[in-house]
Parts: sequence; structure tokens; C-alpha cells
Amino acid sequence: MRRFSGVTRRGEKLARRTQALESALEAGEGWLDSEVLARGAQAAVHARGRLRLSVDHTVVSLAGSTGSGKSTIFNALAGREISSPGTRRPTTSRAMAAVWDTPSAGVVEPLLDWLEVDQRTFVESSEDRAGLVLLDLPDHDSVVVEHRVRAERIVERADLLVWVMDPQKYADAAVHERYLRGLAGHSDVVVVVLNQIDRLAPSDQEQCLADLRRLVRQDGLTSAVVLGVSAVTGQGMGELHELVARAARDRAAATDRLLADVRAAASDVLAECGTSHGGAHPLEAVRAELLESLGRAARADVVVDAVRGSALLRARAATGWPVTRWVGRFRADPLRRLNLHRREVHTELARSSLPPADAAMGARTRRAVRSYVDAASIGAPTGWVLMTRERLRDDDLPDALDQAVARTEVDGGRRPRWWAVMSVVQWVLLGVLLAGLLWLAGLAVLAYAQLPVPASPEVEGFPIPTLMVVGGLLSGVFLALVARLLALVGANRAARRAARRLGAEIELVANEAVVGPVRTQRRLLDECRSAAALASR
Repeated sequence: MRRFSGVTRRGEKLARRTQALESALEAGEGWLDSEVLARGAQAAVHARGRLRLSVDHTVVSLAGSTGSGKSTIFNALAGREISSPGTRRPTTSRAMAAVWDTPSAGVVEPLLDWLEVDQRTFVESSEDRAGLVLLDLPDHDSVVVEHRVRAERIVERADLLVWVMDPQKYADAAVHERYLRGLAGHSDVVVVVLNQIDRLAPSDQEQCLADLRRLVRQDGLTSAVVLGVSAVTGQGMGELHELVARAARDRAAATDRLLADVRAAASDVLAECGTSHGGAHPLEAVRAELLESLGRAARADVVVDAVRGSALLRARAATGWPVTRWVGRFRADPLRRLNLHRREVHTELARSSLPPADAAMGARTRRAVRSYVDAASIGAPTGWVLMTRERLRDDDLPDALDQAVARTEVDGGRRPRWWAVMSVVQWVLLGVLLAGLLWLAGLAVLAYAQLPVPASPEVEGFPIPTLMVVGGLLSGVFLALVARLLALVGANRAARRAARRLGAEIELVANEAVVGPVRTQRRLLDECRSAAALASR
């Protein structure tokens, strides 16, 4: 039970690593190297396929070139003649399987179908080889392309690979460069066998084995087992028997090989992810610079000044001295001049009449966008940087900024209550002034006509008509000055409010065109890196 629980734990570990690799590949889609993506996807597919079948079986594949003696070793390990050794090329055209299991179990058949092995021999199961699937592969140097393809496909799917060589071809560069070096990182599931060692003198045997171990280490298989055997005399076969039997007993080769494949693929992905990001503080600094540049390009300062001027103009028109109030009607409303006066409906087609940004502003905006992307790209790979720049929508920034300004409610529209109160008081004072003037004019007419002039009532010695004129005039002018100060305070408040609203709209544009795409891509890069790091452990 302990052995099988270990298999379960290894299977769960493999499933987690495979899922992490798939997450890394998904996050890296579009910017990871195509070969890295393909290798990772292949490793994930193999792992998923193998996990769906059976991790209780161990697939041991014998691979090698023509004449290396694979079939002889295969028969020796099987304990019977299953594969017939021959002398013509190629000797083995299709993979053969010796299975230590019963076909009635129905578990190994799907595994053999997945391996695409049709020739199957079921061997009576033994305790030390239960679940072993031993394969004799087609020769890797076959002149028939189909045979080589079959061999290479099963090499990729085998749990434990036994590579058989002979004294004449063990140093063949094609074997090492095309096959063994590609297995770097899989040392724990690779065994290199030097067969036909009985043809060498004892001193030559040690020299050839030492040379083969050196070549295997150069291939990156630092911990791979290298054995010298003779399938004819039985030399070294006992050790090979025990190695295969131990792999079957431990049932770890299946997950070990797949874990090695997943780790290797994840390591390639991790290498493509660059280094970790330097932090958020530099990015926030350039983001502030980006918003400031976009604000200048949107002519937010012009709009804010127009809001202030419009608020002052309307306040003076509502609260100024009625005698001079009409003069303000000849002044154009700054917001109306910019086509930003209050509207009932704002559409995406709305445009302002702001002057376009000049070349210097445009250059500064592009520089700010580039600085933001550069700050976000610290430590990122080139492919990610290129893809991120393609995701930006900075070409549409001028139009988007103008729309943002046009749809911003910069004109408060609601008249302050004190305007109405001040206007009523001003008109009352003007009425008092006019009444006083009419009173004095009537007295003047009576005096001119030499008619009796009635005495005017007085207050503290001052005639009331005179007090009405002077008081109405001075009070009106004074209140107009007070109203102007209050209007200035209100206009500044309206300008600040408009600046905040414009800033919010400009930030939305920046987020949609630059910040949002960059953050999304950065998040995918971080997810890819963290998932690949988990899968490569």
C-alpha cells in the first residue's frame, strides 16, 4: 500500500506541475518563442495523456541503431524469443511489446494504443516485474523514414529509455547530437548500454566505457547509468535485469520521465520570461508624467481657464450693477467659444473647438507613452515588449482626448442661490436710486416753474431724496464689488472642479489606451513567470 500511495502522490505532483505549465503557456501565448510553446504544449499533452492512462505501468523502451543488438537484449530481458534478430537493414520495422500483465485487466491496452504498439506479447506477471511494459523500438538510423518516426515518437513517450550502442558506433556524433543531447535533464530515466562488450579485450572494455561515460556527461546526462553488457555471454545483464525490475517495482519511472519533460519545458519558458520586475514605484512616477503630458495635449489648462472665465462672466451678468451689467453681453462666453457649454446630451461624436496640440506637445506625449512602456518593460523579454507595444492604442490618443474633454461636464450649469438674492437686492437698490432721482427731478421742475417747492423730509439733516440717490448708487457699486469677489471665489472653485473632472476623464483615456494594456500584459508576464517557476521545480 505504501508503494501505491507513493505513486498517487507522484501522480498528483505531476498533475500540479502540468497544470502550472499549461497556465504558463496560456499566459505566454503570443509572445513566447514558437518552439518553446510547441515543446511545452507537447510535454503537457504527453503528461495529460499518460496520466489518463495508467501510472501503475512502467514503459521501458530499448532504442538504438541497426546491429546494436537491441532485439537480443529485448529477448534476454523478456526471458523468451519475441523479437527475431536479423542481419538485413532495417532489422526492426515496428515496435514490439512484452507486457508483464494480463490483457483481461483492460488497463494496459489503452496505454499500448497510445504508444501505437500493435505487436504485443503478454508475459506471465511476476512480483518484481508487475506492470512492466518492455518495448523493442525500430532502429533510429533506419533508411525507412516511417520507421525512424515511429521510434522517435515512442522515445518521447517512454518512461525509462535504454539506449543500446555497440563498440563500433558508440561515439557516433549523430546519436549524441540528435538524440542524447535532447534528453539533457532526464538523466534519472536514461540508461546507456554498451552491448557486445564481449568482443573487446578487458582493457579495451574499461577504456570504451570510460569514453562513453565522458560523452554521455557532455550530452548533459550527468547522472545517467552507463552499463557494459553482452546479451550473448550474459556479462552485465544481471545488473540491467535488476535496473529494469527496480523501475517496475518502484513505479516511479512514468512520473519521473514526465516530470522531467514538464520541468524541462517549464525551464525553457522561464528562461524566456526575463527577470523579475523592479517594482511599482518607478512605474507610478512615469504614470504621473504620462497623465500630465496627456493633460497638456488635451489642453486641459485652456479648458480650466475657460471655465473660470465663463463662471466670472455669468456671475457678473447675474449679480453686477444693473446699470453696467449689459456690457458683459458683448463678451463671448469662453466655454461656448470652445464648444464646451452645457449640453443636454453628450455623444461619442461630440467634439470640442480646442486648438490642436502642437508638434512639441505631440512629441512630449509620445515620449511619455514610451517612458511608461519602458518602465513597465524592465526585465521583460523582447517578444513581450514588442507585443505590448502592439497592444497600445496611442495612435488614437489625440481624438480620444478631445472626446474626453467634450463629454466632460465642465460647466456646472446650476446657478448659485446667492446670485438671485444679490440680483434682487441690486434691482431694489437701483429702484431706490431711480426713485430718488425722480423725486429730485420733480423738485427741480417745480423750482424751475417757480412753483411752491414742498420741503423734503430729512434724516439727521439730510434730505431723503438725496440719501436715496447717494445710498442707492454707493450701495449698488459696493455690492457689485462684493459680488465680484464672491464670483471670483466661485469661479476658482468651478475651475478646480472642472480640473478634477477633466483629470478623471483623461485618466480613463490613459488607462484604456496605455496603462490598461500594459498592466494586462504585465500581469500575464508575471503569471507566466510564476507558473513556469512552479512547474520547473
